[in-house]
Amino acid sequence: MARTSINDLPDVLVSNILALVSDTRTRNSLSLVCRKFLSLERATRFSLSLRGNARDLYGIPTCFRSVTHLDLSLLSPWGHAFLCSSPDPDLLAHRLRGLFPLVTSLTVYARTPTTLQILARQWPELRHVKLVRWHQRPQSAPGEDLAPIFEHCRSLSTLDLSEFYYWIEDIPPVLVANPLTARSISKLNLMTTSLTDGFKSTDIETITEACPNLSQLLMACTFDPRYFGFVGDETLSAIATNCPRLSLLHLADTSTLASVRGDPSADGFTPEDARISTATLIELFSGLPLLEDLVLDVAKNVRDSGPALEVLNTKCRRLRSLKLGQFHGICMAIDSRLDGIALCQGLESLSITNCADLTNMRLIEVGRGCVRLSKFEVKGCKKITVKGLRTMVSLLKRTLVDVKISCCENLNTKASLRALEPIQDRISRLHVDCVWKDVEECELEYDTASSSNIDPDEVDELTLPSHNADTSSSTDGLLEDGNYGGYTRKRKRSRYSTDADCSLSIQCSGNDLWGKRWDRLEYLSLWIGVGDFLSPLETVGLDDCPVLQEIQIKVEGDCRRRHKPMDTFGLSILGQYPQLAKMKLDCSDTTGYALTCPSGQMDLTLWERFFLNGIGSLGLTELDYWPPQDRSFNQRSLSHPAAGLLAECLTLRKLFIHGTAYEHFMNFLLNIPYLRDVQLRLDYYPAPENDMSTEMRAGSCSRFEAALNSRQIPD
Repeated sequence: MARTSINDLPDVLVSNILALVSDTRTRNSLSLVCRKFLSLERATRFSLSLRGNARDLYGIPTCFRSVTHLDLSLLSPWGHAFLCSSPDPDLLAHRLRGLFPLVTSLTVYARTPTTLQILARQWPELRHVKLVRWHQRPQSAPGEDLAPIFEHCRSLSTLDLSEFYYWIEDIPPVLVANPLTARSISKLNLMTTSLTDGFKSTDIETITEACPNLSQLLMACTFDPRYFGFVGDETLSAIATNCPRLSLLHLADTSTLASVRGDPSADGFTPEDARISTATLIELFSGLPLLEDLVLDVAKNVRDSGPALEVLNTKCRRLRSLKLGQFHGICMAIDSRLDGIALCQGLESLSITNCADLTNMRLIEVGRGCVRLSKFEVKGCKKITVKGLRTMVSLLKRTLVDVKISCCENLNTKASLRALEPIQDRISRLHVDCVWKDVEECELEYDTASSSNIDPDEVDELTLPSHNADTSSSTDGLLEDGNYGGYTRKRKRSRYSTDADCSLSIQCSGNDLWGKRWDRLEYLSLWIGVGDFLSPLETVGLDDCPVLQEIQIKVEGDCRRRHKPMDTFGLSILGQYPQLAKMKLDCSDTTGYALTCPSGQMDLTLWERFFLNGIGSLGLTELDYWPPQDRSFNQRSLSHPAAGLLAECLTLRKLFIHGTAYEHFMNFLLNIPYLRDVQLRLDYYPAPENDMSTEMRAGSCSRFEAALNSRQIPD
């Protein structure tokens, strides 16, 4: 009897099996099972990111002819004009066109205008283009960099310049000069951190007039009324009038794009108010009925915004994601009626930044009204405490899985984790600031003997009014004086109670802080000041995270006036997370002395040793590392001790160093047996231009890459 093999399965069935596998590495492994899997996997791959040296034409794969999304931005040597690496740039571009004839989406590092001039001719049917450039813009006429795309790609639908170093004056001229292409654009992302001033009001009006069919618009603006051309009432009205089809609108002041943490003790008010009125906000929301995602990060006071935000519930019924920066009075929490932002019951993601009058009661009102929230971020809100946040989280514990708490004076690490205890067993993504100093014991000891406050553990036992009920009902809500407005309280003894009068005393006793694990936490983000240690993580309640896969650590501060640390940063403590495989360690905002270290001071070489000590014990497979920098020099460089410590990460497969390194330092990494993908990424503005040392030369990167690929890598 003939034996049945996998080759007897219909192609449709095998294709459906492959469609269930999205991870690239897994698909590649699956294609090694048999020739049928191999041929179908290659024929059904629609997205591809090319790696390797652009000069090696023989290395370009020939079997992915169905690819529509092609990423050329990762070709090495990274940051250089890859077409210029070839003896014949036109031949390389023609070769790419022949091997990937169906490309409609292209991502490319366009350091010079020549790159786009050659590539745009190869794929005139391009609809989605993302440009990457961290080096300074070449001296050329306004819009010259972008002109080839608009001239050759008449069906352009998406233009993403979020990682492209450009000047503001480049955008309006090229849009006005190519009206047909401009009208075809539906998604325009101009939110780049390279801008210092942001788009002015006249620029925004010109762009929105040229692109009336936009469905997504992201821009960095200037909202400060002290500057000429600031964004105010007239500009917002023009956006609503010129682009009524917008479903995504992100407007952020350039000052909010910096990654530096603010001052938690600030009162939240700025000296100047934004020139944005309630009437204009109502006009903006009324003119954009299709809005689903809105960001207004103004950086200047927008006062008494609650009445305008109520309009979102009636005029923008599709709204699911909202971020507000420097908005005050977003809700009032008067009596038991819902008002302001709390009326937006369809929200699934909410971010509140620098809201000076956000109190516990107002935060609870948000939790009562926005019942579908799965993601919540609060930043720079001084008046909220663990009591208010914990009660809100309790109200949303059936939906909330993604939380970010940052720069709130009364919410240090211990207090933040205490507030999240009701969802500890279901949260999947979390950011907290590593602030170990106690804030009056973070209100961890509640006294409810007088029944003057809600016990967050008893929220389930409160008979809550229906969220669909009339919000004008006087029985719906919590009263500021602590009474239970419309709630019927069922008496029960809290599991934390210690005596008959239900006084609640929560003890902070090391690892037994909660009594249960973070069962679903997969991603953890931490901010920590320079000179502090990670070791307290174990005692505040983050010691048991069995499925944690990725961690991001941001270290910030000036170490030039600090004493030499006598211990290590504490990365080895992360070994308690058994599934941890990916790490981003960002020390880019840690400043110190490099080449200018005075006598008796500690330079960045010793600080890098402090940060990276113990990283080799973690078993990481992917690592992104941003070295600290000396701001006297426009260069971020890997030191000798850092290279040696990174070489101890014997399980690494992918290593991105966001800076430069000497070639002989890079050779240390060749001792990592599984390492396959290494890049030096100068992705900070402006990236160094001149090849002044072996840190910068393309030849150094090429030699290291050749040595890396010549090894036998166990797989």
